[in-house]
Amino acid sequence: MTRTDSVVGAVRRLVRQEKSDAWAVKLLPRIVFGLAGAYTLFILASSSMSSFITICALLTLGLLVFLLRRRGQLLLGLGATVLTAAFSGYLAAVGDIARGVADGWLSGQAVLGHWALAGMALLGAWMVKDHPGRRGLTVVLADVAILVAAGVGTVVPEVAVPLAFAGVVAVLMFRGGGGAAAGRFARRLVGRSRRSSGDTEVNGS
Repeated sequence: MTRTDSVVGAVRRLVRQEKSDAWAVKLLPRIVFGLAGAYTLFILASSSMSSFITICALLTLGLLVFLLRRRGQLLLGLGATVLTAAFSGYLAAVGDIARGVADGWLSGQAVLGHWALAGMALLGAWMVKDHPGRRGLTVVLADVAILVAAGVGTVVPEVAVPLAFAGVVAVLMFRGGGGAAAGRFARRLVGRSRRSSGDTEVNGS
């Protein structure tokens, strides 16, 4: 059976629409609604440049979600990073309006710094080979620290990026196993101090 015969057979099955043929029955409405959706998106995208950019962005986002549907942690991290970039820019604009400054260079540097730190949090969560917890949650916690620092930056813009950097480093350290390592180190110190105090008591007696 050639490839042409198989295509012709599939077309015949689709046209006949026999109730016992589940493949043909389900495929026809999908084709109809798919063509209708594609035509609707084409009309909306061709109406203006902003509509075209919006449709392209939504299609790209939908494709990304579909490709990452089985990687929930990575999808969570990417979503948190995008939201952090948007809200940090918004908070910087709010700070400019509150201070009566239009497009302040200091707030612009803070926005770029927050975006860089958001990328650093995303990369840092996946660079750790044996991550003890959920990587997406690590990104969310780091992004929360960035947003808190951006909120502080609306009042004191000079401390926004350093505070955000400290928060991101702290989250990556403790979520990446640094907290467990610090706990083990502290327990070792306590154990050594107890042993040394016990030896001192024995020698004194």
